[in-house]
Amino acid sequence: MEHIELMGFKKANKQEVLHMPSNYTGTSNRTLVPEAKAALRTFRDQIATEMGTDLTGYNGDKTSWECGKVGGEMVRRMIEQAERGMSGRR
Repeated sequence: MEHIELMGFKKANKQEVLHMPSNYTGTSNRTLVPEAKAALRTFRDQIATEMGTDLTGYNGDKTSWECGKVGGEMVRRMIEQAERGMSGRR
């Protein structure tokens, strides 16, 4: 099978995608640093409150748009913080 390279990234063929590593959990929605879980939850709740959304407790009645906006803002702020750290600016 042939691989396609685009911007330096190799696109896997179909067989490679079907055979995941044995340690693959099926989700990327996990905290990589367990000690940060409470801080991330607080961060999420703070952003949700700023956006007028309550994500504490049951969230099955929330739209994917509401949850996605909060998650997207979390990612934006974490990237901004990482960039500041890399540049030496706080």
